[in-house]
Amino acid sequence: MQKIPLTVFGAELLKQELQQLKSVARPAVIEAIAEARSHGDLSENAEYEAAKEKQGFIEGRIAEIEHKLSLAHIIDPKETNADGKVVFGATVKMQDLETEEVVSYQIVGEDEADIKQAKIFVGSPIARALIGKEEGDIAEVQAPGGIREYEILEVFYI
Repeated sequence: MQKIPLTVFGAELLKQELQQLKSVARPAVIEAIAEARSHGDLSENAEYEAAKEKQGFIEGRIAEIEHKLSLAHIIDPKETNADGKVVFGATVKMQDLETEEVVSYQIVGEDEADIKQAKIFVGSPIARALIGKEEGDIAEVQAPGGIREYEILEVFYI
């Protein structure tokens, strides 16, 4: 089976979500099902159906998180020694050569990717274009509007 890369922070987020699902969400939905059952006929009980659907979602998410954590390859960017190369977990400061805009992104796993926090998924087109590059290199990214070129200004492991 293929390992799933996660940063230390991303693994911790998944563990917290798993804990919340098991200790809060699961007992709440079990209680909601019991309450709906007490109302009698289950065949026309919308509360019961909604609670059972929510239970299915919760159990599915618990199984998904447990699976991901069992296959996790946890990487601490602070302990990465990649000699200035862009690797998983690295934070990259770069400049768009067309607009001269400077942006920074950290390359992370799927579950922790959040563009608002400047965290991009390792499988995204921009991350794939950056992996293996170093400071001073030009990365060509296939964007919806065409090819964009970025100069890598700095690579951090934080």
